[in-house]
Amino acid sequence: QVQLVESGGGLVQAGDSLRLSCAASGRTSSRLAMGWFRQAPGKEREFVAAISVSGGLTDYTDFVKGRFTISRADAKNTVYLQMNSLKPEDTAVYYCAADPIWRYRAGYAYWGQGTQVTVSS
Repeated sequence: QVQLVESGGGLVQAGDSLRLSCAASGRTSSRLAMGWFRQAPGKEREFVAAISVSGGLTDYTDFVKGRFTISRADAKNTVYLQMNSLKPEDTAVYYCAADPIWRYRAGYAYWGQGTQVTVSS
């Protein structure tokens, strides 16, 4: 099994920045493609960003493009989400996801428990 642990969430003011981290652990034979999703209260889970196993491909939802940056460590199944210019509408539980195959926006096999990001006005 693969376990994902997110960190870095918290309460910030609009315009502030946060950096989320996600580390994969457990038995896996290869590096993992990884992504971030979020779910606001009363709303469906939505895609935020994804990165390929090598880091050579990235994908972002249009709403966060230019504000958020996904990256990964060179030789680890660790992914980061740098979130700048945060807005109240970014408030959500952010989930890390991973899969042996580049999945882009859907189909991930492994999921973290989520970390709360709250952006005040």
